[in-house]
Amino acid sequence: MISLAVPAIYSLTSQFPSATTHARAPSRCACACVPGRQVAEQPLASMEAEQAAAAGETPRFRWDTFGSAPSEPQWEAIRGLSPKLPNRCRALMARLVCLPPPDQDGDEDEETLGALLVFWVKAMKPKRTDWLLVLKELTAMESPLLAEVLEHALLEDSFEANVRDYTKLIHIYGKQKLLQKAEDAFHAMKSRGLPCDQVMLTALMDMYSKAGDLTRAKEIFNEIGLLGLPMDKRVYGSMIMAYIRADMLDKAEDMISEMGDQQIVAGKEVYKALLRAYSYKGDSEGAQRVFDAIQFAGIVPDTKLCALLVNAYCLADRINEAMIVTRNMRSARITPCNKCIALILGAYEKVNRLEGALAFLTELEENGVIIGQEPSQLLAGWLRRLGVVQEVEQVLKDLAVDRKNTLEVDRKKNLASDRKIKRRRSKSKRSFASSLQHK
Repeated sequence: MISLAVPAIYSLTSQFPSATTHARAPSRCACACVPGRQVAEQPLASMEAEQAAAAGETPRFRWDTFGSAPSEPQWEAIRGLSPKLPNRCRALMARLVCLPPPDQDGDEDEETLGALLVFWVKAMKPKRTDWLLVLKELTAMESPLLAEVLEHALLEDSFEANVRDYTKLIHIYGKQKLLQKAEDAFHAMKSRGLPCDQVMLTALMDMYSKAGDLTRAKEIFNEIGLLGLPMDKRVYGSMIMAYIRADMLDKAEDMISEMGDQQIVAGKEVYKALLRAYSYKGDSEGAQRVFDAIQFAGIVPDTKLCALLVNAYCLADRINEAMIVTRNMRSARITPCNKCIALILGAYEKVNRLEGALAFLTELEENGVIIGQEPSQLLAGWLRRLGVVQEVEQVLKDLAVDRKNTLEVDRKKNLASDRKIKRRRSKSKRSFASSLQHK
């Protein structure tokens, strides 16, 4: 039977400045507290193991030693642990950092994650808060061991697992597209008698939606209704996203209309995903319908939504409508982004209408819109292919000089108007002061 005593838990934490403790380590492990003595600790541990084996005893598990010397990135990860982490959690995190990834086969003598967690539970007697702190640290460092540690924690009584914990595990497996493991976790939760709520089923529906399994997503959606669970914007939004990913945009629009009948407003991300789908297909009519629905829902369009509508019109070779969108943006005090300008220039180049493109750029500059790098490079490449770069450069220089002169004239006019206003203010002050003196 392996001894689970932990003789030198503080000797590990004393090596890192972030760990603060007032406890004194046992004298037999004091060598681990001295900087530069970690290398000497490894032979000491092996000697103790050999002595225990010679005496017929089981070697003692030590938290302050490692199977192999940690690499510099591993030391950096250990030093970067939260200073508020309890020592029992810090000891486990230091060992977890030094474990090989799950897909990497280690030596037979190396400790496994399951055995390490078993030792930790029996030795440290952790509570739910300790488990949550460890999971929080693993999440912060994006550790590949997060799912395995959470899966082991769910089986421990000290963790006091609930539905949200299983939901988090299913969400992790869903992001990794491990559908079978997610389904196993779901069945394990049901076998423990935990209630299946709307949040759990929505997570499952999201998982099937992202995996492209529309049939299973629809089954979960119908199950939520049959169980009498609330059908809120998250449930509808997940089903709409499933239809969008399956390229069934008409179904997605119908479900948005159904939400409107029930006084439920879809989220901005759902509208944006549907608008993007219509935009990339070049369906300008569908994109315009969704754009109008966004405004009816009380959502103020931003430059990204407007750029998607412009892209739909440009792909449909409806340049005039795309320019109207940019004019409406300026009317709403939204500056057309470089993406919108580049899309319209690309549409003009597609139909070989250079004069129209230059007129469009002139209109933008007259309204104070600065042409960025992306549309400028696009225009330069177009002119280079036409072989008229020098002529256009001369025209642009003349325009720049004219614009500079115009700005100078405007500046002088503004200075003159400011001086007039100051004179009026000083005159009114003098008259007011004189009237007071007269009284």
